[in-house]
Amino acid sequence: MSSTNPQEKRRKQPVDGLLLLDKPSGITSNRALQIVKRLLNAKKAGHTGSLDPAATGMLPLCFGEATKVCAYLLDADKTYRVTAKLGIATDTGDADGQQIANAALPELSGDDWQRILQQFRGQSMQIPPMYSALKQDGKRLYELARKGLTVPREPRPITVHDIELIEFAGSRLVFRVSCSKGTYVRTLVEDVARRGGTVAHTARLHRETVGHFKSEDMLDLAAVEALAEGGSMALEERLLTPDVALAGFPPISLDASSGEQFSGGQIVSVAPESITGLARVYGAGNQFLGVGELAGNGQLAPRRVFLIHEKTL
Repeated sequence: MSSTNPQEKRRKQPVDGLLLLDKPSGITSNRALQIVKRLLNAKKAGHTGSLDPAATGMLPLCFGEATKVCAYLLDADKTYRVTAKLGIATDTGDADGQQIANAALPELSGDDWQRILQQFRGQSMQIPPMYSALKQDGKRLYELARKGLTVPREPRPITVHDIELIEFAGSRLVFRVSCSKGTYVRTLVEDVARRGGTVAHTARLHRETVGHFKSEDMLDLAAVEALAEGGSMALEERLLTPDVALAGFPPISLDASSGEQFSGGQIVSVAPESITGLARVYGAGNQFLGVGELAGNGQLAPRRVFLIHEKTL
């Protein structure tokens, strides 16, 4: 005997594209991804550049073929608006941790803090915090930290492209920083405070940009859920195409024949160029085909081939 269950899961659909979520505080990046994946009824999904549960801001969510750009977004520069609480240090470096130290507030002006911030511009070596997802001997560092353990960590190279004071009042220090991948802002806050003669933790962290993506392109979770009320197609229309994530790569156009060869995994010849490195590749009708690598001798090798599904009404 068969019956119709209204709660039966809908069959997952092939959905290709990116959504820039303004992640709210209080949920993990993966939880945010699963919510939007369910609303889109998408088969495949991933995210790039995890945010701590307490952090807010830009979390690029990738669906279907767009999951292939995740690796490139991991290497992207990022911009954060940071609120530091001076005078109090925590074990995690943020507001979720336990207080482990306090210190008097130094008699510094906003101009003084601006000068201190400027000292962190450029390349430097940073020691990752114990409360991080990095692995050592097969264990996540935060797993060791929760057991009260502290182990030596190798410093890693980071780059601070720009850092500017936004506000300073009492124990509240707000600044914006644009930095390379692998930069731990919680550690940066502690280092800035130490340079000023005190301690601090990150009270609020909001990511404004990832790579070429801008904050005005984000949707908050309420907006995503409101769009989904009209059906997954209404939400799907707001997805960005995968090639938008690769705006830093030069575009290469192929004719129909070369496009077929490229999509089949074959090296193709293009007009001799002095350009080398990765490129966005387009075929007939300006269809995005994938990422190729130019050898500088007119040879274009496929590196990631994209098979974008046609939308069905």
